[in-house]
Parts: sequence; structure tokens; C-alpha cells
Amino acid sequence: MTTAVPTSGPTPASVPASAARVVDAVKLYGTGDTRVRALDGVSVDFPAGRFTAIMGPSGSGKSTLMHCAAGLDTLTSGSAFIGDTDIGALGDRRLTLLRRRRIGFVFQSFNLLPTLTVAENITLPLDLAGERPDQEWLDALVDTVGLRDRLHHRPGELSGGQQQRVAVARAFAGSPDVVFADEPTGNLDSRSGQEVLRLLGRTVRQTARTVVMVTHDPVAAAHADEVVFLADGRLVDRMPDPTAERVLDRFKSFAPPPLAQAVTA
Repeated sequence: MTTAVPTSGPTPASVPASAARVVDAVKLYGTGDTRVRALDGVSVDFPAGRFTAIMGPSGSGKSTLMHCAAGLDTLTSGSAFIGDTDIGALGDRRLTLLRRRRIGFVFQSFNLLPTLTVAENITLPLDLAGERPDQEWLDALVDTVGLRDRLHHRPGELSGGQQQRVAVARAFAGSPDVVFADEPTGNLDSRSGQEVLRLLGRTVRQTARTVVMVTHDPVAAAHADEVVFLADGRLVDRMPDPTAERVLDRFKSFAPPPLAQAVTA
């Protein structure tokens, strides 16, 4: 995969100190004896122009945090912001427009449309919004993900790593304020996963874009500028400049003993 990264392109409309944040976030599922407190008063910001990883044991609330911060789910109480916009105050239509124009998504399952070509999948969010892509920016992204010779192929003709690179390009195509990535390497082999993580990191650092990534993998988290740790629905620590070894050691201290042993193994 080429190492070229776009160094210009459309700039987000505003660049506040935090690209996204939640304040006193509480998320409850169920009622009565079956009620689960997935988030328990979490306040955390995701700085603009930075790559932040969210880690925690299974059931810690990390995916719930990402989904609520991205407007894919609603908080029971508390607030979630994209830039200075309180997304909890938006109606369905305005929230849909905000997600389409200011947020990008990369998922473990790629979520590409099999009947569309690579080029069409990349520009799909812009097409749905009725917006024309910045061609110079789009060309730079295509070269960055190394798929110039695959633009007319369909997802079924690509490897898993290539499909995820399409998903990354699609997430950045509209120059969103923040890209949320949920276990983006979960379906990839180690080599393809490392390529995708390097791509995310370089794009953040060389274009001032923002990525928030949920992962269970200390090696993946080490690509971030900072790691946020959750346990039992609470924010328990933050680690700047992580390494895989430091992340693993910290993660083991929060995880239940059987899980900690499994991670070590």
C-alpha cells in the first residue's frame, strides 16, 4: 500500500478543542432487576486532530460510548457533542444530516454495498447528501489507500484488507470532523490490520483529521496518540503516547482475572 497521504483538502467547518465529547453520560438498558448501566457518569473529550483509542474489558461500555458519542444511540442522561453541537438536542432529520456531513464511520464488517464499485462505495455518503466531492482530496485519498487500480472493481473482487481500505477512504471522503472506528481490524489478518492502522494514524497526523477507535487489541491501541480505558461503565484512566506493552499492562489491571490471563496468553 502506498504511503502517500493527502496533505491538503477541505477543512472542517470549525475546529474546536474537542472534535467530540460526552458529559456525565449515563446509558441504561432494560428495567428492574435486568437493568444494565452500560455507562455510569462518563465525561471524556476526544481532542481534534488526534487519534484516540477506547479500550476496556467486554461489557465495559466502550462500544456504547462510541455509539452514543457518534449519535448512533441516545444517552439516558448526560450530553454528547460533536464539536460545539449538542446532538441530543437535534431532531431525527438534523441528526441524520449531522452524521452524514460531519461524522465518518469504519466498522469491523466493512459495510460496503456489493453492487457498487470501489469508487461508488467511497463517494456514497456524499452522493446520499447530494454533495459533489472535492476531486483533488478524493484523488489523494484513493492514492493513500492504494486502490487506484481497483476503482472499477466490486467488493467481492477484493481481499478483506482492500475492502477495509475502501471503508477508510469512504469515511474520510467528505472531510468529516471526526471518524469513529469500531474494531476496524477485527476481520483482518495481522498484516492487513497493521496497514489499516498505519493508514488511520498517518491520515490523522498529516491532515489534522480526528479518529476515535474502539479496540480490544493492545497492539492496535498503540497506534493511537492516547488510549482511554473504561471498566464497568466508568472512565478509569487515560494513557498518552501508548506502547503495546504499557497498554497491555494497564489493561490487565482493569480486566477480570480470567480475561487478563487470556489477553496475556
